[in-house]
Amino acid sequence: MSKVKAAVFASGTGSNFAAIMESEELDCDIVLLVCDKQEASVLEKAEKYNVPAFVFNPKDFSSKADYENEIIAKLQEAGVTWIFLAGYMRIVGPTLLQTFDRKIVNIHPSLLPAFPGVDAIGQAYKAGAKTTGVTVHFIDAGIDTGPIIAQESLDIHSDDTEETLKQRIQKIEHELYPRVINQLLYR
Repeated sequence: MSKVKAAVFASGTGSNFAAIMESEELDCDIVLLVCDKQEASVLEKAEKYNVPAFVFNPKDFSSKADYENEIIAKLQEAGVTWIFLAGYMRIVGPTLLQTFDRKIVNIHPSLLPAFPGVDAIGQAYKAGAKTTGVTVHFIDAGIDTGPIIAQESLDIHSDDTEETLKQRIQKIEHELYPRVINQLLYR
């Protein structure tokens, strides 16, 4: 049986992309990286893992639908059936959502519905939360509102800084995401 083909969307450093690529249990082929930032260091990681990258600048398109249609063309060309968001800092629009219905998954550094959106780790830390964690969820039209697939919690220690909390959360992300991806692919 041939492996499922998937794409990763990322905008930043690509630590979750690297964790996915380095997972020995990963039961799919990552055949494309989609990135909206020309200078993102995830692009170097894609090169290291020999994953082709499609880099686009949203400002080069007249609308979100236009660039999402371009992304869809690249995904279909590569035979992609699943999309895994890994630090992709754009809201996915209806064009992509309709084409890949319940096939777009995101990882978020909080126990949703708590602390959705940008800087979830900072939000939890500044709010004095005692517990936070990681959520893997399907994407819907909202911001971090899609159906939850898996969560793992983490106690915030009294001596944590935002940086130590981020490191501990990323450790969970890097283990949880590849495991959940495998569970989803062949369910």
